[in-house]
Amino acid sequence: MRIGLLTEGGYPYVSGDAGFWCDRLVRGLGQHEFDIYALSRSRRQEDDGWVPLPPQVTRVRTAPLWTSEDAIARGGPKGLLGRVAAGDRRAYGRRTRRRFAECYGELVGAMCAGTGIDTAPEDAATDLPDRFGSALYGLADLAREQGGLVGALRSDSAVRALERACRAPGALRTAREARVPELLTVTAHLERALRPLSLDWYGDDGLGAVDLCHAAAGGSAALPGLLARHFSDVPLLVTEYGVQLRSHYLALGPDTAAPAVRALLGAFQGRLAAEVYRRAEILTPGNAHARRWQERCGAHRARIRTVYPGMDAARFAEVGEAPDRADPDTLVWVGRVEPAKDLISLLHAFAEVRKEEPKARLRIVGAPSGPEGADYLGHCRALAAQLFPDEAEGAHAVGDNPVSFEEIGGPEAPTLPDVYAAGAVVVLSSVIEGFPIGLIEAMFCGRATVSTDVGAVVEVIGGTGLVVPPRNPRALAEACVTLLRDPERRERLGAAARARALELFTVEQNIAAFHSIYLQIVSHCPVRRVVLDEAGAPLPFATPAESHVPGGWTGPTARVLPRTLPGWAAAPPVRATPLAAAEGA
Repeated sequence: MRIGLLTEGGYPYVSGDAGFWCDRLVRGLGQHEFDIYALSRSRRQEDDGWVPLPPQVTRVRTAPLWTSEDAIARGGPKGLLGRVAAGDRRAYGRRTRRRFAECYGELVGAMCAGTGIDTAPEDAATDLPDRFGSALYGLADLAREQGGLVGALRSDSAVRALERACRAPGALRTAREARVPELLTVTAHLERALRPLSLDWYGDDGLGAVDLCHAAAGGSAALPGLLARHFSDVPLLVTEYGVQLRSHYLALGPDTAAPAVRALLGAFQGRLAAEVYRRAEILTPGNAHARRWQERCGAHRARIRTVYPGMDAARFAEVGEAPDRADPDTLVWVGRVEPAKDLISLLHAFAEVRKEEPKARLRIVGAPSGPEGADYLGHCRALAAQLFPDEAEGAHAVGDNPVSFEEIGGPEAPTLPDVYAAGAVVVLSSVIEGFPIGLIEAMFCGRATVSTDVGAVVEVIGGTGLVVPPRNPRALAEACVTLLRDPERRERLGAAARARALELFTVEQNIAAFHSIYLQIVSHCPVRRVVLDEAGAPLPFATPAESHVPGGWTGPTARVLPRTLPGWAAAPPVRATPLAAAEGA
């Protein structure tokens, strides 16, 4: 089958989010064809280029979401930027302006009437979701007729519509306080978020020709899938390993935006997430935490399938099969050095461990995450020097501190498997954690673990490790001492952890799950296309879901009769053969 893979700031860019997961999925499903539709987040991301693509990727189309009016004035990437500039100069007719005012006013009206996730139970008995969806697709129809709406979405008319919605009875209290600067900021954000409406991706030479749209995230990444469903009845699958709505809430903190801006943009993202969850055929969260967010936003439980991220277990096989390589007195922490990892509590906990186990050592392995991480690392080093001054006698040599700070690639930590191999117990001390990748790596290595109860940790561990409350150094220390003193228990927990990881968190299980879901969706929601032979007679069953293989089963002379859409002339028939070369934006 042909899959339209939708990404935002991710695959196929080198610096993209979830790049490894998408690349492994595409390479693992070589029997299918993939058309990639990618939204980029920055000029730097585009300049860094793409990862090498496998032959089953038959097309790549990209569009930037990071452009601004200044970038348009300077000139930038071809494609969407040219359309943006043309849209800013376009003089819309009276009827078009009236239709835009009605649809956009309805959209922002539904947005200002509630905050999405925070008012979901009350909204169940209202028409707000239908109002938002109808307005969104009305704008999509208008954008398709006009060749884009970027200029209109940035116009004074859009700002006035937003102001009326903020001042309307029943609007959000914070929104009613919005002033002109806040309204202009929100309007610019909405234009960027709605920019996929102005793309030319939805015809029979684009997403209208795929059997299934697979969005690798929610939010703007899933919006093209909603439009393909609206225009061509293409079913939509949405995968979220990190909930886009939650990330948006965290990014728009008190220090980054005014209260009115945070409230309005949060309301829009909540409405968009609810519409995505309502229209998708199947949602595949990566863990129970993401699943709960989706259900809270209105996703129907029957359409949710949890699919854990797939990781390469082969690189850890040698360590996992030889657990006796570990130093029985060493604790290991691995990750990005940043405040959310709470290394301060870990160091205080290790001070308690040393009182009970004087031979214990702690290896902290990881690089700082940005300037904030570098400052935090310096603070941790200073605390370690204060808590563990160099010992002149005892179990260690002079000047040998029991805490070491290392990075992968150094003489003591040449590779990641070597780091896990050196420790008897792997520790996770985070106060904020999504899906704990480092914990799964430790499980692949057959290591016993001590973790804080945050994010998806309990779901991942499943009884194969010890879990303690976050920000509790004493509990963390007691769990570490318990395992350091009991080598048989460490071995049992490590073996159970490795077995669990190999069963649930491998690349193979991830690929098999998505292959099954693809077939399930296409079998229940096939895209209806009329295929004609040379004489113009229909060919029933000419394009089954699995027919997209090199050479084509339908023959070189079969033709596809595209749909005739309102306001659009029927395009010439196109050949029902796979697309050849990858296509740039």
